[in-house]
Parts: sequence; structure tokens; C-alpha cells
Amino acid sequence: MRPSPLRLAALLLALTMVAAACSSATTETTQPSDNTETTDAPTGGDEVKNPGLLVHAADDEPSTLDPAQVEPGEGGETVILQVYERLLEIGSGGPDLVPGLATEVPTVDNGLISADGLTYTFKLREGVVFHDGTDFTASDVKYSWDRVMEMDLPEGAAGVLSDIVTEVRVVDDFTVEVELQKASAAFLNTAVVAMVSSIVSEEAVEANGGIVAGEQNDYMQGNVAGTGPYTLTAWNRGENIQLSINDAYWGTPAFLDVRIEIGPTPDVRVLGLRAGDFDTIEADPSFIGDIEGAEGVTIFGEGLTVEPIHIGFNLNIPEGALPAEDTIPTDFFHDPLVRRAFNHAFDYAGFINGALGGFGDFNPHYIPQGIFGYDPAAPVYGAQDLAMAEELFTEAGYCPDGFVVSVITEEANLFETAALVLKDSLESLPCNIEVRVLAVAEAQFDDAHAQDPIEYAMWVKNADPFADPHSYMSSYQHPDGEWGVIHGFANGYADSQKVGDLIDAAEVELDRDARAAIYSELQFMLYDDPMWLIAGQEGVVAAYRTWLKGWESNPLWPRPSLRFALIDK
Repeated sequence: MRPSPLRLAALLLALTMVAAACSSATTETTQPSDNTETTDAPTGGDEVKNPGLLVHAADDEPSTLDPAQVEPGEGGETVILQVYERLLEIGSGGPDLVPGLATEVPTVDNGLISADGLTYTFKLREGVVFHDGTDFTASDVKYSWDRVMEMDLPEGAAGVLSDIVTEVRVVDDFTVEVELQKASAAFLNTAVVAMVSSIVSEEAVEANGGIVAGEQNDYMQGNVAGTGPYTLTAWNRGENIQLSINDAYWGTPAFLDVRIEIGPTPDVRVLGLRAGDFDTIEADPSFIGDIEGAEGVTIFGEGLTVEPIHIGFNLNIPEGALPAEDTIPTDFFHDPLVRRAFNHAFDYAGFINGALGGFGDFNPHYIPQGIFGYDPAAPVYGAQDLAMAEELFTEAGYCPDGFVVSVITEEANLFETAALVLKDSLESLPCNIEVRVLAVAEAQFDDAHAQDPIEYAMWVKNADPFADPHSYMSSYQHPDGEWGVIHGFANGYADSQKVGDLIDAAEVELDRDARAAIYSELQFMLYDDPMWLIAGQEGVVAAYRTWLKGWESNPLWPRPSLRFALIDK
């Protein structure tokens, strides 16, 4: 997620609200599902503009349209979702999977997952035609996935497949078997539905450069060879992308052609929506003040993104690496009392009601709401408890003498706001604490964030979006996972072995109830032994003209979380 520059306007508002809220500890939970506001539909002379065409204003331009090259979360996924298809898809309104180019979702019960969990069988649709007119068969599935793994482009997401798939086998023209390296209950939700797993036409690719290991395909960067409800008509760089209804689509046809306007500034997006020139715009909570009350505009605020905003605790600080002003020891966050004190001190309500404009909610450690495995009964740090924070800091030996600590973040966005809320919260304690917010340019932050080990005690960002709990647990909680290694979680967990074993067990547990029980246990454990401060889950915010019909949004779909083919006027 790339925070909008318009959040600058929200920053001052957020800090004002935080200051006002800091003296009280509210436990009220904000429910974004109540935040959909619809103004009256246009009447009289206010006729629907651009009939037959859906105009969406995006905030950036794709770097590629090739599924093998696109970076997760990047603008190219917006288009890939509409023009390509996967074997399975994430359905509307939740995390449940539905058939795509496969006719059935594999389970152990229907015999399409082997008893040992290593072999998945996909029965494929017949009569499906690619945009180039060639027929879709099992050979295209094998070619598409093998292509991704052979190209293995550094900017892409080949590891989603290569880290788990051993072999893709063609059984017959409409049956594919996939053999895994190990049993994985996360395989369907993480690999099969990912944009990198989109199915491309073997004939189209082979006629235009084929596969070269380690090299991009120039044709596929700017052209489309899929089966989806839209075809690519034009990509006018820096201006717009035009999609046309695929008249040969096997499923329910799209209602409207699409034009994606590239990169209008936030002000231009808002003005274009109010004028009816744009039907939908990419938005966030900071847009609300400029849109509320606009005639013929609906503000959609249901559901939550699956990218929790987090503050990382570094338990692997190199000696002598911290900023000169910092007075904490390098093992500062090894102490669970300190980590819990930070979590109790943060003003969550101030952040959610201020910076997020009420479009957000609290998050347990670490599975987001809306993802399988989230336990609504799990404890959350949702109510600021300054008394408990003071008690914990005192027990840990850091109150009343205090400390100085720095947190690095991108400047002028929601992440900086979270860092400032942390500063305001901790410095309100009678413990002589100073938090230095190092707000830097995005490129400078990215360089610091990419270090291993990281030379700062804390940093602020958001999680990558995933559709399965294992991705969150392995990346952000496992002692041997990506951030577990970089941040040295093994230095701090009370029982590092148990945390790792539970995460590993949940990955291979194919019984959904048993798997959910493991994740519930983890959420309770990680509340007491937190490795992150999770400021909150941002609410889904979108704005569109009221004349649109069939609007559906799912935060598990690539941004802007829309399937354009469902929308009509």
C-alpha cells in the first residue's frame, strides 16, 4: 500500500485528536461496517456520464502487465486481476475460494487433495478461449507456472510457486496435478490465487519471445494473453489503460468497458469524482472530508484492509549502530516487559479515530480480521493503559529514569502519524522517555528497512497483504521466518521453540477446525509475548458515483479491491 499524499492534511487533524484523547483510555471499538454513506442519486438533468464505460482513477501506473514479473501490491496487479484468471479465485465478501479456470476447489473430502497433502488435482473448464483465440488446456497451466519459476525474476513473486511446488503434471487435456515439496494447508490461498499464478496462453508467449531464464519478456510487459472478462485495448503510457469487454468470455460477461486514468493527483481525483468524470477513484480515509456530502457520490467504508500497520521491535541491533542520541541498550527489546509496556502505552483509539478517520479497527497479534484463523475472542491491545505501561517500565528498570529511542519512518504519511502517536503516548508517562521520530524520504526509509541487520531499534510500515494466515505467521512471527531472523525474535520469545512449532504445525494441518485452533492458541501467546506494536487495521475506503450498480469490494483482491466486470451503470 502506498499512502496517499493527501494524508498530509490528515496528519495535523490526527495529532490534534490524539492530544485530546491522550488523557483518557477509551475502549470503544470502531466498526467500519457502519461507515458507508450514500447521498441521493442524481436526478433531473444530472444524467449518467460515459454510458457503457467505467472510468476509474488510479494513483499510479503499472510497471508491467506480465504476471511473471509483477511485484505484489504494484499497480500492474490491478489490471492482471481483470484480464487474466487463476485456477481458483477469492470470492466476493470474504476469504472463501471459488472455482476459476478449475471447476472445483480441491479438498481431502472430494479426493482432489491426496491423503498425505502432497498432491493437488485440478479439473479444468472446457470451452475456454484465450484472447488470442487459442483454446485453454492443461498444457497452458503447466506452461504458465513453469514459466514463472524458470524466469525467476527478482522483482516478481516466483517464490510463491517455486518455494512450494515440486512439479506440475498434465494428466490429460483438462486435468492437472501439482506435487508439493511438503504438505501445505496454505497452498490454495497463497499460491493458487496469487496474480503470479495467472494462466497465460502458451502459444502467445512462444510466438513473442518465449521463456528465457532470468530475463523479462518485453512483449508480455505491455500486452495481455489471458482468458479474463476483459481484453487490453490500449496502454497509453502516463495517461490511461483501456480495457474492452471480452465477447468470447466463458463466464458471465462484463457490463462495461473500462478506462483506468493513470496517476491523477488526490485533488484531481476528488474533483473528477464530484463532477462525474470519474466513476470510481482510489481513495483512503483522508479523502473523506473532501467527498462527504457531494451530490451523487457514495462513500464505501465496509471491511478492513489486510495490511496491519505495525511498529517493529528490533531484537538484533548491531553494537554501536543506533543513532548517537539513543540511550537504550542493544538488548532493550529482549525484555518482554518492555515490549508489553510499549503496547499498553499506545493510543490506539486516538490513531484509529484520528488518523484513520474512524475507518479502522484493532488487531490481535497477528492475524488480521477478515483472514481465516482470526479469533474474535483473542485479546487485543485496544485500550490505552498508561498505568500498566508505567508499571511495566518500572519493573523493567526504565522508570523513572527513562530512555531515548528513535523510530524511523517514511515522512508525511500515515506511518509517520503512527510514530508521532507513539511519541505522544510514551512521553505522556512520568518516566522521562523521549521518542525521536526520524521521518525520512521513502527511498531513504526503504534503504534502512532493507538492511540486515537493521540499524534502528524501531520502524513503522504496514504488512504485505496475504490471503492465508500462514503467510503472516511465517513472515512476522516465526523465529526462523523473514522478520524473525532479521529482528532476532529468538532472543526474546519466552518459548521460541513452541512458537515455531505451532506455526509449522498449522501450515500442514488440513483440518480447518484444528488449524483454526492452533492459530487461536498463537494469538493468545503472542499477545503476552509481542514482537510488534500493531497500531491498527486500516478500513477499506472507496468512493464512487451512486449511479453504479453491482458494486462489490474485497480487500483480498488486488487494489483497488474491485472486479470491474461486476459493475454496471
